[in-house]
Amino acid sequence: MAEPDLLSDPLRFERRVPPCAVVIFGANGDLTKRKLLPALYRLAYERRLPPAFAMLGNSRTNMDDDQFRAKMRESVQEFLENSPFDEDLWTSFAQKLFYVAGDINDPAMYKAVSDRLAEIEVSQKTEGNVLFYLSTQPSFYAGVVEGIGQAGLHNGAGWRRVVIEKPFGHDLTSSRELDRRIHAVLPENDVYRIDHYLGKETVQNILAFRFGNGIFEPLWNRRYINNVQITAAESIGVEGRGAYYQEAGALRDMIQNHLSQVMATIAMEPPAFFEPNAVRDERAKLLRSIRILKPSEVGQNAVAGQYGPARIGGAEVPGFREEPGVAPDARTDTYAAMTFHIDNWRWAGVPFYIRSGKRMPKRVTDIAIRFNAAPLSLFPGGGADPAVAPNLLIVRIQPEEGISLRFLSKHPGSGMKLRPVSMDFNYGSSFGSRTPTAYETLLVDAMSGDATLYTRQDMVEASWKAVQPVLDDWGERKFNFPNYDAGTWGPKESDEMLGRNGHTWRVP
Repeated sequence: MAEPDLLSDPLRFERRVPPCAVVIFGANGDLTKRKLLPALYRLAYERRLPPAFAMLGNSRTNMDDDQFRAKMRESVQEFLENSPFDEDLWTSFAQKLFYVAGDINDPAMYKAVSDRLAEIEVSQKTEGNVLFYLSTQPSFYAGVVEGIGQAGLHNGAGWRRVVIEKPFGHDLTSSRELDRRIHAVLPENDVYRIDHYLGKETVQNILAFRFGNGIFEPLWNRRYINNVQITAAESIGVEGRGAYYQEAGALRDMIQNHLSQVMATIAMEPPAFFEPNAVRDERAKLLRSIRILKPSEVGQNAVAGQYGPARIGGAEVPGFREEPGVAPDARTDTYAAMTFHIDNWRWAGVPFYIRSGKRMPKRVTDIAIRFNAAPLSLFPGGGADPAVAPNLLIVRIQPEEGISLRFLSKHPGSGMKLRPVSMDFNYGSSFGSRTPTAYETLLVDAMSGDATLYTRQDMVEASWKAVQPVLDDWGERKFNFPNYDAGTWGPKESDEMLGRNGHTWRVP
């Protein structure tokens, strides 16, 4: 028999998941229906789950296993992205889904979960390995982990890990308290704080782009880069989540976690090894290098916004204060922009501008790295005019994943007239294969024990420290909200923030 061609086997380099059970607390919620179950099903479709696998769901809703399986089938059929639904596969996959009803505040529920896991370990041969996934309201995180500890679920024949969704606290103090309660049960190595932005292919590709090529890393510093802009814009409003969002806001919901981690990935130093703690050490060092704003500096380096009503596409769009569940005098920031200064040798003097907002003109998340212009302008159109600044590297995270490099080229015809042109890399057209969702990637990593794309306690604390002066200032200030119309790129104060440094926001 001929030897298999291992190098041509697409599964050759895929991480192998060991036998395990995944316990999802809050299994009847939106996250499980929209993201987690479709991701697990797709992993089964691609044969990336082991034969010895099971999922045990929990919520307060009374259901038996069959009723739970029927509900999960509806979710997978509705929310599965760019994938076929295979009836035969579902039949076998559904037999690995189980359910325990009960209140997460009731110690008896954890005993029921323990008993069911013991049965599953025997019937499904999961070897005692368990991943607990907290898909609950954030206020329940610490209580669930304590319930796991009181029931002895943190100990077993195999490994035990817990995945915690953001937000990791409401501010620096509450974040530390949450960690204290969790670490009373589980060590840091078994705590996986999930940030789905880090699971996106383009964010992961930043590491490959920077450290797998010799072209860009020599230019990746204050000598050649003028400024970095990170934009996460949504065209939708709060979509029925007004009550939740009123307590969070854009700064907490996006910048403190997702976008600060993206910035850390863009700006971190090269790790000595591509190994989880080595990569996370460098991210943590970068986050600790962020200059902490003094109270007197907040007004110059942070801008809050809230969208007001507008007419978009012939339809009347309500302002945030008119959204269901939102107080008519809510001071919530639906738009936040910050200037971050990184005080290290690589980035001193290079501003990092981060903005995120709702009800903006389009849904887009990207990173724009603007290089310095040539020191001498020899040709028409080749000067330092920001409208035609030649050297711009754009990393597109969503909706279309890819990388674009803009530079100046001679326009055809007589004379040396220059115009900007782009070289584009697009995931879909370059690889011709489906891009896995962030939750597929992150679930495989957690089950495999790879924490590279998960945030660590010191990283979370560092990001809270960076935004805490702004939170303190905004908590005391009365804004004249709303200050930008729905469907626009935010308040004018955001433009003025960049203008003070001679910069302008790039329009995605």
